[in-house]
Amino acid sequence: MDLPLGYNIQGAKSSNGTRLVCKLNKSIYGLKQASRQWNSKFACALIQFGFVQSKSDYSLFVMGAARSTAGIALSQRHYALQLLEDSGFLACKPATVPMDAKVLLGADEGVLLSDASQYRRLIGRLLYLTITRPDITFAVHKLSQFLVKPRVPHLQAVHHLLRYIKASPGQGLFYSAALPIQLKAFSDSDWGSCPDSRKSVTGFCVFVGDSLVSWKSKKQTTVSRSSAEAEYRALASTAAIHIASNPIFHERTKHIEVDCHFVRDMVTKGMVKLMPIRSQHQLADPFTKALSWPLLHSSLCKMAIKDIHGPS
Repeated sequence: MDLPLGYNIQGAKSSNGTRLVCKLNKSIYGLKQASRQWNSKFACALIQFGFVQSKSDYSLFVMGAARSTAGIALSQRHYALQLLEDSGFLACKPATVPMDAKVLLGADEGVLLSDASQYRRLIGRLLYLTITRPDITFAVHKLSQFLVKPRVPHLQAVHHLLRYIKASPGQGLFYSAALPIQLKAFSDSDWGSCPDSRKSVTGFCVFVGDSLVSWKSKKQTTVSRSSAEAEYRALASTAAIHIASNPIFHERTKHIEVDCHFVRDMVTKGMVKLMPIRSQHQLADPFTKALSWPLLHSSLCKMAIKDIHGPS
C-alpha cells in the first residue's frame, strides 16, 4: 500500500504497528507541486491587497491604473509617497534631475558607511519603483552597483534621487488608445563610462506607437576596445549603422565578436531597418548617462511619461 507523501521516521511505529509518516500541510521546495502552491499563495495574497488578476495573463496583477477614453496611466504615487515618508524625505526640497551629471561615482571613493542596511533597503525599494519610472532607471542601476560596500557619496546620491522623486511622486507611464501600432526601438551606449571596470553602459527603450513598453540600462559584460564596438553592441550611432549596412569590414571592427554581427543578417533580410538618430532625438540617452534637466525633460515628454496628479 502506498504511504502518504512525507518523511519516514525510521524505527518508529504507531500503536497499531504501522510506520509513522509526517503528512505535509504545506508545500516545500523540491516537490513537483511547490511552484503551483507558491503561485496560488502569492496570487491569493495580492488579491487580498486589492490587485486584480489579468484574464489574458495570469502572471499579471494590476492595481491603481487610471483609465479613460484617451488611454491608460500607470503610476506608483502611493508607493512613492510612502517611500519618501519612511525615509524622512517627504518635506525635502525637490531636485530637477535624478542624478547630478557632474558627480562621478566610484566603488572606492568616500568613507564606508558604518551601517549599509539603510542603503540596501532604499535601493531595493527604488528598484521596485522603476516598474513605472523609466526616468530613474539609470540612476538606480548605477547606485545598485555599490550594494556590497556602499560609501557616503553613494548614499548622498540616493538622497538626491529621493529629492527628485519628491518633485513628481505621481509620475508614470501613459499608454494612448489612439495611436497606430508601430514597433520602434532606440538603443545607445556610453563607451567606457564605468570608472572602475571601464565597461560601457548600454541602454534601450522599445515603443509601440508612442507608448513605452520596455526599457533597460545595463553595463556591458565585456570591455569594448573601441567606441565602434560599444556602439555596434547598442545599435545606436551612425558608425554602427554604417558598419551594419556595409559588407566590407574595416580594420577597427575586426576584433568585434562574430555574434555581434547577427544584426547584419537581420538588415540583409529586411527584418530590421536601422535609421540614424541625432543626439537631441536619441530617446535611449536617459538610460546610459545622467542628463541635464532640459535634455531629460525633452526625452520624458517624447516617452509619454506624465504625472496625472501634478498641476496641468
